[in-house]
Amino acid sequence: MAENNQMDLAKKVYVDLCAALDRRNWHYDRYDEELFVTSGFDSEDIPIELVIAVDPKMQILKVLSRLPFVVPEDKRMELAIATCVATYGLADGSFGLGLENGRIEFRVTASYRESSIGDGLFEYLVAWSNHIIDRYNDKFLALCKGLISIDDFIAYYNR
Repeated sequence: MAENNQMDLAKKVYVDLCAALDRRNWHYDRYDEELFVTSGFDSEDIPIELVIAVDPKMQILKVLSRLPFVVPEDKRMELAIATCVATYGLADGSFGLGLENGRIEFRVTASYRESSIGDGLFEYLVAWSNHIIDRYNDKFLALCKGLISIDDFIAYYNR
């Protein structure tokens, strides 16, 4: 019975999410059975792809974004440090680096357990994700390519 209630609530949150995106005329692709949408945004430098998903089991809304490049094996330790530095300075969300696949992801979540959520939360999650990803993605890529050092990265974000 509890699982049915969790799924019903998740479906309501998903419908509310899609309605909020529609009201803002955002373009996105729906995956109704899996309760997620995908959307892309242009940024100042590197395009941003977002997945916004409702997780019925955890009762959270999550925004995920995989950066569109792979970190070379010889740069993964530096980028692991860089993602830690970036995450340490965030008010919300986190970056992670898959050491085996070299992929950097940003994730931010919000619980809807015993809560009512509105358009403002959906807008915040998307706007915050875009802002943070745009702030860091070009520096992560520059570090990957050897255009800046890890010391440069740390100095830039510690000023």
